[in-house]
Amino acid sequence: MSVESTPSTEGAAIRRGAYDDATRARLDADAAQIIARYPVARSALLPLLHLVQSEDGYVSPAGIAFCAETLTLSMAEVSAVVTFYTQYKRRPNGEYTVGVCTNTLCAVMGGDAIWEELSDHLGVGHDETTADGTITLERVECNAACDYAPVMMVNWEFFDNQTPASAVETVDRLRAGDAVAPTRGATSVCSFKAMSRVLAGFPDGRADEGVGAGTATVRGTVLARERGWTAPSGAPAGPAATAPEAATAAPAVGGEQSSAERTPTTAGDVSPAEQVSKQKSDQAKES
Repeated sequence: MSVESTPSTEGAAIRRGAYDDATRARLDADAAQIIARYPVARSALLPLLHLVQSEDGYVSPAGIAFCAETLTLSMAEVSAVVTFYTQYKRRPNGEYTVGVCTNTLCAVMGGDAIWEELSDHLGVGHDETTADGTITLERVECNAACDYAPVMMVNWEFFDNQTPASAVETVDRLRAGDAVAPTRGATSVCSFKAMSRVLAGFPDGRADEGVGAGTATVRGTVLARERGWTAPSGAPAGPAATAPEAATAAPAVGGEQSSAERTPTTAGDVSPAEQVSKQKSDQAKES
């Protein structure tokens, strides 16, 4: 005789023996703080996943069960979110995640060379961890720091203007247990577990350390101030700007700024009546 599994029984089966009573009590207390920030409890799933990742070093089966039970979700619903976002790891992660940007600008400036050097030096590929468990190497699509390309991140702290040699030096120091400071932001690099807890919404006091926007980031505003540049006001230039009728006259049908009906030229270029009809059709299909 088979017994049908439910989200609660499935979660309980995996949870038993996974977290001791003290750990479970601590996670429950943290989870309550996180859930209190949201009007709908299930909206807290993302930070809760970071929370269990800060405990286990990855999103473990026990962590998935904890999130599912806490938010009254199925294991499948939680797993679907975990497998969608690359910041959630499904196997034990290294103490430091080293992400090398190989998007367009960083690649042109040397990101590809940095990636290849680190991969060869560490003996691992994308999303793989060194045998000593220290470094997980990632090829990152964009670190959102193009003004300092090529950029590498360690647990999401910036290491700007990198070279293959400087990147190797950084990972070697991390593996040796040396204190390593980012080029911007916090004055130190914390562990992957510690950063996961920060991402869960628990500040560690480092948010206001160091410089966030450096010289390259603010260069445009400095030049504008020195040269008296200002943003356009948006007002039309020339005689039209002073003509009384310019402010009230309706634009010519089909001309610039005109929203008047015109003859459709493509399937997507339809009249308002056709748009309403299409909307009703789409709604009928969805229902």
